Amino acid sequence: MPLGPLRQVAIVGIGMTEVSRVSERSALDFSAEALRLALDDAGLRAEDVDGLFTNVGYPLAVDYDRMAEAFGLSIRAAVQTWTHGRFVGPALQSAVQAVALGTTDVAACVAGVSFSGLGLVGGAGDAEGLRQGGGSHGELPHYGMTAPGAGAAMAFRRYCARYGQEPGLISAVPIAFRRHARLNPNAQMTKPLEREDYDAQPYVVEPLRRPDFALLSDGGGCLLVTTVERARDLRQPAVVISGMQGLHAGRDEFIFAPPGLGVFSQSDTRRVEVNPVYAMAGLAGPGDVDSLQLYDAFSPNLVFVLERFGFTGEGEALEWLQNGRIELGGDLPTNTAGGLLSEAHICGWGHMIEAARQLRGQAGARQVADCEIVQWATSFGDSLIFSKDR
Repeated sequence: MPLGPLRQVAIVGIGMTEVSRVSERSALDFSAEALRLALDDAGLRAEDVDGLFTNVGYPLAVDYDRMAEAFGLSIRAAVQTWTHGRFVGPALQSAVQAVALGTTDVAACVAGVSFSGLGLVGGAGDAEGLRQGGGSHGELPHYGMTAPGAGAAMAFRRYCARYGQEPGLISAVPIAFRRHARLNPNAQMTKPLEREDYDAQPYVVEPLRRPDFALLSDGGGCLLVTTVERARDLRQPAVVISGMQGLHAGRDEFIFAPPGLGVFSQSDTRRVEVNPVYAMAGLAGPGDVDSLQLYDAFSPNLVFVLERFGFTGEGEALEWLQNGRIELGGDLPTNTAGGLLSEAHICGWGHMIEAARQLRGQAGARQVADCEIVQWATSFGDSLIFSKDR
């Protein structure tokens, strides 16, 4: 008997807590508040939630079963991915698939995180660095690369050398995202950042400076998804999830570089990417996207997303994004709430929440004019397209 029929899915509720570098609150507390805010936003009750999806668990956050118990939820479909922010896309995609197939009716995608309680990410004290083949963020301890930023810096240096680019041009990314964060009352970083400020910051792993690295944050976020049909009877405009494609892996993949850049196990020949997310969403291509939200663990992630998804050609993205092109009022407003670099690092949920705000027309001073299509993407190859309910 075939599966289906499939149901169209939409985001109907969003909730995001206050964020900070250090908080005395627990990850469970943040999760509870984010869920409550999303329920209030949608006009739903906790009893309506029968799906629970998260991309982080212990020790950074709370495992799905503990959340269900603590919140009194009755869950019939749950997914918890590996405890890393980059799985925010697959976690949401799992919720979409569950609602589409009818294995859940109202899915809560939620995480509360406490980076301050976790301590350092990477380095000699990070147990994940002992994983067979190296750490989970591209670390290779046997080569002395013991923190995530080392892989990002190596990939970006290789990119600049290959295409004859000036590494300092990457400053346009954190500068743009900081300008957006200054319009966001809930952002963690609102101190002005211009090129001279960027150049005065120390290198963490050359050629990347401190503003090129994601924040560590305490906070929480939640998205509620259900069918478009049910969404139309709820409190907020439906934000339709109209296209998806999955996380990539293999010998030609490295999490901080486009395939073919020749980093670690990759070949040295780049190829034209096939991105079915656009056709699934009924779009001609990236030119139809009004705003881009991406997982910006490091500034070069944007360069690699732009090229991987065809916004620019090979070796062109770093120059393309200059002169305000990724800022509000530019060709492609990107990470309009500030992203991981300036808003907060709640493992990617802030990007999704901002996408919903933009499509609802609720982003305030950072609203993208006539916003109808928002893409979320990573340099790892996965993506979602969000659109207004038409």
